[in-house]
Amino acid sequence: MSTSIDKTTTVPAQRPVSPRPPVKEARFADGGGVLNVFSHGFLAIWALMIVFPLAWVVLGSFKTDSQINSSAWSWPSSWSFKNFGTAWEKGIGGYFANTLIVLAGSLTLTMLLGAMAAYVLARYEFRGNRPIYFLFVAGAMFPVYLALVPLFFMVRNLGEISPYLGLNSYAGLILVYTAYSLPFTVFFLHSFFRTLPTAIHEAAMLDGCSHARAFFRVMVPMAKPGLISVGIFNVLGQWNQYILPVTLMQPTSAGEADHSMLAQGLVNLALQSGYKSDAPALFAGMTIAMLPVLVVYLSFQRQVQSGLTSATLK
Repeated sequence: MSTSIDKTTTVPAQRPVSPRPPVKEARFADGGGVLNVFSHGFLAIWALMIVFPLAWVVLGSFKTDSQINSSAWSWPSSWSFKNFGTAWEKGIGGYFANTLIVLAGSLTLTMLLGAMAAYVLARYEFRGNRPIYFLFVAGAMFPVYLALVPLFFMVRNLGEISPYLGLNSYAGLILVYTAYSLPFTVFFLHSFFRTLPTAIHEAAMLDGCSHARAFFRVMVPMAKPGLISVGIFNVLGQWNQYILPVTLMQPTSAGEADHSMLAQGLVNLALQSGYKSDAPALFAGMTIAMLPVLVVYLSFQRQVQSGLTSATLK
């Protein structure tokens, strides 16, 4: 006789396993309070070193000469634009116009030639590619002071061929500005063009685009952040240039029109007063010279930041 025994087994209830939080990768300076304090403190000191001189110049442009000599950091007694009119009448307006003319021509040539050269060196393989690129890089390391004397005679000899290319000419200074700005422009844009996707360029070529059309219609719009960034650097460098205009923008004969740049004009404005100081007019002229650069940088600040970081994020 067989006896069947039903055996029931009780399985203990399992507790739900809570997922582990994702492990955050440790980054440099995470939790480094000392390093963060040092970096933020250094940036704060750097900002003060830049803002204080700018504020001092702007405030001084609204003061009188006696107020500047008595108290440099006091507020102006009256906010009058008379000093700006005085600076403009003393020639700042003409120097400002001369600088705009030269900057418009040199910036256009620099960006056009620099972008084309950087694109070809970055996207096309041919014999001599690397030596040409290294020549541009070497040009960026060559100090301008070593070439002033031969540059002066070279531009003077160009004036014998055409008076529009010689000393004290807009075209001559435009060519010199372009030549000295091309190495940095090619170096910066070369790295940027290498990060752009190749598939889009190949698709444009399959659709029948020529090399020139693919460059202007496809690659240039994609490289807009980098072009804006290097363009801002060129504007700052060429707008504040002093040593090249002093060397090349010299009247060659009596009665010739003065084509001095803005930096030269500020020095001339300081020398015109002689023993009688006219610091308010000088400060007003410096404020006029600073305003366009500040407006351009503040207007394209985000584009400059994106252009500087996009190459490293791709």
